Amino acid sequence: MSFIEHIPGTRPVVTPARHPRAIGVGVLGLHEGRTMLAALATRCAHLYPAAGCDLSEDKIAASRREWPDLFYTSDYDAMLARAEVGVVAIYTPDAQHADHILRAFRAGKDVICTKPLVNSLDAAREVLRAGRAAGRRLIVAQSTRFFEPFRRQRDAFERGEIGAIELADAHYIHRMDWYYRKSPWAAAETDWIFLGLSHPLDLLRWHLGPIKRVSAMGSRSRMGGSFGVRGFDVYLVNVESASGALGRAMGHYGCHELPRARNCIELMLYGSEGTSLAQYHDMRYVHTTRPEPQPRRDGGFDPGALGEVVEDFLYAGRHFYFNSEVHGMHFGEFANCADAFGRALIEGGPCGPDLEEGVETFCLMEAARQSALTHQPVELEPLHDSVGLRRED
Repeated sequence: MSFIEHIPGTRPVVTPARHPRAIGVGVLGLHEGRTMLAALATRCAHLYPAAGCDLSEDKIAASRREWPDLFYTSDYDAMLARAEVGVVAIYTPDAQHADHILRAFRAGKDVICTKPLVNSLDAAREVLRAGRAAGRRLIVAQSTRFFEPFRRQRDAFERGEIGAIELADAHYIHRMDWYYRKSPWAAAETDWIFLGLSHPLDLLRWHLGPIKRVSAMGSRSRMGGSFGVRGFDVYLVNVESASGALGRAMGHYGCHELPRARNCIELMLYGSEGTSLAQYHDMRYVHTTRPEPQPRRDGGFDPGALGEVVEDFLYAGRHFYFNSEVHGMHFGEFANCADAFGRALIEGGPCGPDLEEGVETFCLMEAARQSALTHQPVELEPLHDSVGLRRED
């Protein structure tokens, strides 16, 4: 169900009634994780906040002021030992994800993990093997999938409204000097292919299906260089899917933005029967409409022209998605992601991107990184083989 259906207009967001079998969540990492706590506390029916964990006593204190009734600790194992914690939501630096996921699986917990799932092939292999052995479920919190325009775009695609995708064009462009100041590890300990580019690359993989081959170029912006960025922070990535459809992802994290001209995240789908565009932060979904045949005087019909529709949800949806801010951060997306996962856990249905798809998308990111470094196309199949990625029919 879309938020539009149960939160009409600009009415204040009402916390939904908790499901009788709702599952408690322990949030690890209380910076961005505090947004997840807020989403769980105010917008979710199938999951609820049960605990918070961080090495920083200041972050614990800040969370305790907002949600004083939760269990807090700086000891991850102590949180994992809590019986009321059935799901762990991981919001820690990239290099720590694999260890934190493995420990959650060993403790019998299901996992929500922020993107990227992992940032090395060895970690991908280990996490995939452990998840299969433990029989636990995981969702990669690729929040863009759960933002209203992208949800509607996907629903329309699945209904066949634009036909078969022939070209997908995605980007995420955002100046990130503030991010380096907040999280200095991002300059030296990871690569923007795993951070910002994970959004457009995930969107390509979601719509195009398995990717066969990647060709990428990268460079370093002046702003990124001033923060000592080790990898590239400007990327162009071209992909060829197994079906033969093409895609392109673009990212720039040291630019001077023009948000009035271009949203920071966009996905354009060019299909055999139509075209659609989803945007973030603006909440616009733009798409063609099927032509209406026009009657002729001789009794026949001429094919009509495609129409264009702009659906703008910002006025109706800002309270849900942005926590009553016009352009806030992530509240509604996190809630949609978490509640979908909770529903899947309780009812036994599917929910993605799951562990297997998360590893597959990581392989796509790693292939793009390798291609940008070597100036050569990279095939995905050898990477899939190296991590043991084989989906069961």
